[in-house]
Amino acid sequence: MAVAASALRAQQSRMRVIAENIANAESTARTPGGDPYRRQVPVLTTRQIDGATGVALAEVRADPSDFKREYDPSHPAADAEGYVLRPNVESLIESMDMREAQRAYEANLNVVETARAMEQRTLDLLKR
Repeated sequence: MAVAASALRAQQSRMRVIAENIANAESTARTPGGDPYRRQVPVLTTRQIDGATGVALAEVRADPSDFKREYDPSHPAADAEGYVLRPNVESLIESMDMREAQRAYEANLNVVETARAMEQRTLDLLKR
């Protein structure tokens, strides 16, 4: 159960980062020629838990991929050439990552629920 609980925490953190990316998918810079929001990528790592291998959020890194450029000279964040930098967030990819994290969370929640049910059944048998 401890391993599944660690995975629940890691997936919850992952979903939080993905939600932040989705929320900022259309954010632009506040100043002309400035950088917009940069996509964040959660990095998971293994860790030992009671002699078993669990998982944890190691860090959140900035995605180094290029920003999108869009020609819009009337935009307040446009540079001298009239281009606006847009975040390097792809909503479709973020949505797919979110769904994957949700499924992993649900799977680990099922592990915890099954383990609890098995423990309860064992206790019930011992009471007889």
